[in-house]
Amino acid sequence: MPKESGLGDRLFVAGYNLSGDIGSLGRIGGGLTGTQETTGIDKSAYERVGLARDGSLEYVAYFNPDPNRAHSRLSLLPTADQVLTYCRGTSLGAPAASMVGKQINYDPSRAADGSLTIAVQALANGYGIDWGRLLTAGVRTDTGATNGSSVDFGTGSTNFGLQAFLHVTAFTGTDATIKIQESSDNGGADAWADVAGGAFITVTSGPTSQRIETGRTQTVERYLRVVTTTSGGFSSLSFLVAVTRNDVSVVF
Repeated sequence: MPKESGLGDRLFVAGYNLSGDIGSLGRIGGGLTGTQETTGIDKSAYERVGLARDGSLEYVAYFNPDPNRAHSRLSLLPTADQVLTYCRGTSLGAPAASMVGKQINYDPSRAADGSLTIAVQALANGYGIDWGRLLTAGVRTDTGATNGSSVDFGTGSTNFGLQAFLHVTAFTGTDATIKIQESSDNGGADAWADVAGGAFITVTSGPTSQRIETGRTQTVERYLRVVTTTSGGFSSLSFLVAVTRNDVSVVF
């Protein structure tokens, strides 16, 4: 693949698309907080085990006082967990970093030239940061039950489950269920089937956001897609889904 710039990126916070108010992202980081030495006296080299997972997302916002824009959302400094997703582009299958985190600051800075920006940091809570791929091409809008296009994860099945993140930016209707389906051959001889544990809680309003995970030893097929269903009907559902299919064992 060719090298890319960061043009066309997006940032979603708790179901709100704040991309137009974000000037830059300073750090999209994660990994282990450190290692613990566990070297036995019968070893000739150090042994270490990884410690707790962590993650953070730092960004600079512009001051926008309009309803549901940067100032009105971020200045609340909510104490509850929020789902955040950074999208490296908005094409289907594009890389995306998601996490459940807590916003820890809202720090405006007014420069001598009159410019006004706000520094914000979110720290992961419970899960660390997840680099995955978009199962929607940015924000997808369904006007009824829909089978979405698939993403090819490029290898055969894996046996370590998945994590998925949802941002519903707008909803009009009674209810909608958003779920992930899988197939080993893109729906050819192997028909599409629901991923066990791959359905989000039924949507009845928006904006909203969710995180789900499947079993840690669950088989996940090569192709994944997002479908929407409804029992009471809806006329408009705008949402984004990012998923991480684990290639190795991941325990939270």
